[in-house]
Amino acid sequence: MNIRNIAIIAHVDHGKTTLVDALLKLSETHIGKDRPQERIMDSNDLERERGITIFSKNAAMVWADTKINIIDTPGHADFGGEVERVLKMADGALLLVDAKEGPMPQTKFVLKKALEMGHKIIVVINKIDKKDARPEWVLDQTFDLFVELGASDEQTDFPVIYASAINGVAGEAADLSVMKDVTPIFETIIKNIPAPGGDVNAPLQMLVVSLAQDNYKGKIGIGRIVNGQIKRADTVMHINRAGEQKKEKVAAMMTFEGLGRIDVEEASAGDICAVAGIADISIGDTIASAENPIALPPLQIEQPTVKMTFRVNDSPFAGREGQYSTSRNLRERLYKELETDVALRVVDGETPDAFVVSGRGELHLAILIEKMRREGYELAVSRPEVITREEAGVTLEPAEDVYLEVKEEFAGTVIEQMGKRRGEMKNYAVTDGVGAESTGIAHLHFVIPTRGLIGYRSEFLTDTKGTGLLNTLFHGYIPWQENIVTNPHGSLISFESGTSSGYGLANGQERGELFIGPAVEVYEGMIIGQNAKAEDLEVNICKEKRLTNMRSSSADIAIQLSPPREMTLEQSIEYIGDDEWVEVTPKSIRLRKSILPSIERKRARR
Repeated sequence: MNIRNIAIIAHVDHGKTTLVDALLKLSETHIGKDRPQERIMDSNDLERERGITIFSKNAAMVWADTKINIIDTPGHADFGGEVERVLKMADGALLLVDAKEGPMPQTKFVLKKALEMGHKIIVVINKIDKKDARPEWVLDQTFDLFVELGASDEQTDFPVIYASAINGVAGEAADLSVMKDVTPIFETIIKNIPAPGGDVNAPLQMLVVSLAQDNYKGKIGIGRIVNGQIKRADTVMHINRAGEQKKEKVAAMMTFEGLGRIDVEEASAGDICAVAGIADISIGDTIASAENPIALPPLQIEQPTVKMTFRVNDSPFAGREGQYSTSRNLRERLYKELETDVALRVVDGETPDAFVVSGRGELHLAILIEKMRREGYELAVSRPEVITREEAGVTLEPAEDVYLEVKEEFAGTVIEQMGKRRGEMKNYAVTDGVGAESTGIAHLHFVIPTRGLIGYRSEFLTDTKGTGLLNTLFHGYIPWQENIVTNPHGSLISFESGTSSGYGLANGQERGELFIGPAVEVYEGMIIGQNAKAEDLEVNICKEKRLTNMRSSSADIAIQLSPPREMTLEQSIEYIGDDEWVEVTPKSIRLRKSILPSIERKRARR
């Protein structure tokens, strides 16, 4: 059977997952017809809620005697390392671009990697059904991007398909009325993407680019067979990243069909398959012929840039809501995550019940915390810190490329805030808005220390009244920047343990913005709001109104409480200061001071 291996590159929310679903439904793959009402590729609950792809996935479909392996890649910069790895399995890529927004920063990052690998690109301009779509403008922008990224003449002569993935239609012209289904995409893939190279008769070589875990088969290594063939029960040579060789037996062989893995007896060069039975397999390892083992060049695994401390929850409410809350539970879960997430690092903290976890960004670590709380874990996490490195006696810190799109009227505020955080402006351009956005849209590009960006996203949304777009890419390491102003705030702290009352909250809301409503259990040292001034303030929100037998015309007027600010996990992590923690349980997210008793906090300050 003919094979095509193709990756899908797109920015967050440009319709990549929806397009794969449309292809699966039209192909001769039964899974597409089984679940027509949901986004098939976003199989994880977290992905469905957030509408983003977090974990790279493989799908396979059959079209006109050709097996097409589709690799769905994450669209967020924090998972960019995974994108680079999975591109190794592909021979070409579908570049999906929104018909209104055009190519975005994350598209740029992944496209550059694909072009460097020499992949043939097919451009799909999606969402042409939008009322303010501008496909011709988007096509010009895409061509300019190819030229900017140094694409070859052959690569810039890319085929273009127009599509509306949500309606399951595509065509060679931007005319919805003549489109019937997504057949043109299949035809373009078979015509333009080369069949995989590799020699079936050469010694076996397979590079492991991702891992999966199975309760029965154990650890599974997923990758593309570069040369040779592999059969179930074969003895193979496992070569790890350090070059150490060890003979292993293949317990199970699987290839992809639809979204599932199916057991097969053998697989040959060019196909993407999954191998079970090698206990200590890791990303970047080579599975080679036992008689003639030749290692493939190992993958460069990206280094973490941000770290947080995870520790056992020791608040007065500890153990009430979580199923797993001991240091042994935390250790086991974190080290289990290391088996499938190579961008993560875990080391023991200063105390036996604390662990320092390092990752690619705030979102990367927030997703891990969210996964753990859904599995029944209870823990406390600290403020994110950047990971520095020393070179020639100079301290370097990670920096980000930040691309902002804001209405022109908000540009001044954004530039001022980025300046305080030591952001260096690289570009400023104004384009005309589209449709309702007829005012000018300012496009700004800054290079900013990662440290300066921590806690800025929610502030940015406030500054732009929820209309701004902020995208980041890892820039590299720059010399340590002094005098960065990041997230200065004062917290409202509960004065005592008890239950919040309307009367107490009414006094509290005069001092700032509250995070909780009435009839909520609180403890001493818990953060219940943000002070209007940049200093901490203790408030008694459990105070009840004293009852007397005296009547008053004004005293009995009903208390008016403002709705509390609901704090999500990411907002809580962004908010906290160096002496504050986020308490995470399956049912609640609370903020607290690291030292709970008021007297001890005052002593520590002295």
